[in-house]
Amino acid sequence: MELFHHDLNINFLGMRKVSIVISAILLIVSVWAITVRGLNYGLDFTGGILLSVNYEQPIDVGDVRGALTKAGFDHAVVQSMGGTRDISIRLQPPKADAKQSPDEVADEVSKRVMAALVAGHPGVKLAHAPDFVGPEVGQELKSSGIYAAIVVIIGIMFYLWVRFEKRFAFAAVASEIHDTVITVGIIALVQREFDMTVLASILAVIGYSINDKVVVFDRVRELFRLTRKADTPQILNRAINNTLSRTIITSVFTAITMASLWLFGGPAVHGFAITMLIGILVGTLSSIFFASPMLLWLGVSKKDLMPVTRENPELARRP
Repeated sequence: MELFHHDLNINFLGMRKVSIVISAILLIVSVWAITVRGLNYGLDFTGGILLSVNYEQPIDVGDVRGALTKAGFDHAVVQSMGGTRDISIRLQPPKADAKQSPDEVADEVSKRVMAALVAGHPGVKLAHAPDFVGPEVGQELKSSGIYAAIVVIIGIMFYLWVRFEKRFAFAAVASEIHDTVITVGIIALVQREFDMTVLASILAVIGYSINDKVVVFDRVRELFRLTRKADTPQILNRAINNTLSRTIITSVFTAITMASLWLFGGPAVHGFAITMLIGILVGTLSSIFFASPMLLWLGVSKKDLMPVTRENPELARRP
């Protein structure tokens, strides 16, 4: 299945100066947003108050979340605990008086929560005393997420170095950093809540992004070996054009899946779906306008991937 004719010849490399400038601007804005505005960390990272409630009748978590939102608890994390009657609720603690202890704050919040829940469904009771979860666990999660991203990128670099050539590995890592920083920067810029689902989607974006690059790189290697007279920009342009249909089709169908998840998956997966949509857009554009210009800038050429037996008569007859 192809969206574009196989002889399509758009000069993507001719736009490399403009695309690199745009990428540099986006990177600068993203770094500014991350360092100055900061990420709007959710309860998974900041800690909070943990409540467990029990309903006499089965209850939908959406109804519980709606009751809490109506009472002013906009960012409550509501989860079912293995059944339809036991519910776990995590809340961001309000700014408390300096004289109040964490336990007093938790008790006060639990009373407000129970009042909101009882108003909607009288048959609800607190399962046990509220717990106050500090930010130490969140700090450990942040560190683990950063380490995971670094390990993934290093693994990708090693794989491409072995399968292709070191310049391909460097271009891929630069593209991965580019895609990840811009995706996180957009989240920081709009101050969307950054929780564990968003962190998981960032790691998924890294894997998705490299998938497109490997397809393009594989076509570049194939064309280098099949074509002897074309120069490097022509090879890179041809590789992008040859894989453009596949890139667009994959991106569109993945985006449709994420859009469906956002529309029908409920608030619990909104962060994952939106982050993936951003990452798909950034990763697709970088596969076309960033990764290949990076290969050109790093000086990749035919001699890096050409077969050793150049004097082979069969090879000499190739165009």
